Amino acid sequence: MTSTELHLLSDPCAWLVAHGSSCPELLGFITGVLNVWLVTRENIWSWPLGVLNAGFYVVVFARTGLYSDTGLQVVYLVLSLYGWWHWLRGGPDRHAVVVTRTARRTALLLAAIALVSWVTLATITRRLPGAALPWLDAALVSISLVAQYMMTRKLLENWLLWIAVDVVYIGLFINRQLPLTAILYAVFLVLAIIGYVQWHRSAARSRLEYSTANSLASS
Repeated sequence: MTSTELHLLSDPCAWLVAHGSSCPELLGFITGVLNVWLVTRENIWSWPLGVLNAGFYVVVFARTGLYSDTGLQVVYLVLSLYGWWHWLRGGPDRHAVVVTRTARRTALLLAAIALVSWVTLATITRRLPGAALPWLDAALVSISLVAQYMMTRKLLENWLLWIAVDVVYIGLFINRQLPLTAILYAVFLVLAIIGYVQWHRSAARSRLEYSTANSLASS
């Protein structure tokens, strides 16, 4: 065994770099999977893991020229802190939040915000040295921001946006030679489908409980 091989074995981060990955990407993979799995189960501990995941991916995306995605992770970190509080205390009478459907007016407002964010981000990042696919990157970031905000509010349709975004992200990360992150987003895609099914059931239970409570109150 050569001295180089011994060094790689003694330094896991060096081994990952030699095989096209990195320690931040691996840690982002692990925290990302745990984060989304816990979100599908409406578990409050998903949010602190989301904070860690965003921190790791700030490093990963900054190194690969995905500047919109780098900024997105900073926003994710802030939204994770907000989601942590809102899920715990942001519901009626400061109780936990329940899953609901997105109102039409809210959906139109969020679509407008995504459009403005897309054009603004792409216009800024396309001028930066080393920017990779700025218009596609900015579009994915804008939709992801809206989906993440919807998740903090427990709006069911956030999962539909994540499903669409994850499909495109898989191809993008393969293009940017981030194989571990591409696999991560394939896992995210599966979890997003599971999340939609589970949250749909949760919303139905909440409506039934609300209807039952109203019937008892009026009787």
